[in-house]
Amino acid sequence: MFAGKNVHVTAVRKKDGSLDFLEVPRKDIPWVQTLKKIPLIRGIVGIIESSAKGAQHLNFSAESFAEQENEDGTVQKEEKQGVFSNISMILGVAVVGVLSFLFGKFVFTLVPAVIEQFLFQHAFSNQFLHNLLEGVIKIILLIGYIYFISLTPMIRRLFQYHGAEHKVISAYEAGVELTVSNVQKFNTLHYRCGSSFIVFTVLIGVVIYSFLHYDGYVERIVQRLILLPVVIGVSYEVLRFTNSLREVPVLRYLGYPGLWLQLLTTKEPEDSQVEVSIASFNRMREAEQRIMEGRV
Repeated sequence: MFAGKNVHVTAVRKKDGSLDFLEVPRKDIPWVQTLKKIPLIRGIVGIIESSAKGAQHLNFSAESFAEQENEDGTVQKEEKQGVFSNISMILGVAVVGVLSFLFGKFVFTLVPAVIEQFLFQHAFSNQFLHNLLEGVIKIILLIGYIYFISLTPMIRRLFQYHGAEHKVISAYEAGVELTVSNVQKFNTLHYRCGSSFIVFTVLIGVVIYSFLHYDGYVERIVQRLILLPVVIGVSYEVLRFTNSLREVPVLRYLGYPGLWLQLLTTKEPEDSQVEVSIASFNRMREAEQRIMEGRV
C-alpha cells in the first residue's frame, strides 16, 4: 500500500497472476485536518486514521486473495452492494482496525508494568529503575512477539512486502527508474516507518513515567492508561524531529532504534513482490495525476 497526498492505493497479485487495485481517495474532514495541525494531538489523530485505513486495505487484500474461481476459470466477484452496505462495511473494518491498535497498545502498556511489579516490587525502591526495567521488559516482549510471528509463512510474506515498499520509496527518492533490478539494490530499512514509532513509544514512555510518583500497583496502572495518549503524542513529535535530522551526520543516529526494529519487521522481498510494489506505487502516482488534473 502507498499513500499519496490525495489517494491511497493497494495492489494485490491474484492467484491467476493478474493485479487487483484498490484506490481510496483521501476525504479531508475539516475538524480532523485542524486537529492534525496541533502538536501532540496530531500524532494521536494520525495513528488512529492510519489504523483505520490500514485495516480497510488489509481487508481488501484478504478478500481479493480469497476470491473463488468459476468452472470456466474466471474470477467470481461478489455482486455490487448498495451504497449503505459498502459504507457500513468500510466503517466496520475501520473500527476493528482502530480497536485492534488500541487493544495492542493497552496490552503492551499494562503487561510489562504487571510483570515488573511482580518480579521487582520489593527488590529496591528507586522508581526510575522500576520504570527503566518496565521499558526493558516491554522491548523484550515486543521483539519476542514480532520475532515469533515472523516465523509464520503468512507474516513473513507480509514483512517481505513491507521491505518491498521501503525499497520502492528509497529508489524513487534516489531518482532512479523503478525497475525490479534497480529497486532490489536498495535497503529494506527506511526512516519514515511505523516501526520506528513503536520503539519511540517505549523509550519516551520510560522518560515520561520517570517524572511521576506512584504509591501502589493500582496507581501505577492507572497512570499508564491515562498517560498513553501523551506518550503517543510526544513519540510522534520525536519521530518527526528525528526524521528531519536524518541527513545530519551525527544526529541521524537518533533514528537508529527504529531502524533496528525494522530488521524484524521487514524481510528481503522476491522479485515478484517488488513488481507488485512498483505497480502499486505507479498506480498511486497515476491516480494523483488524474485527481490533480481534475481540479485544474
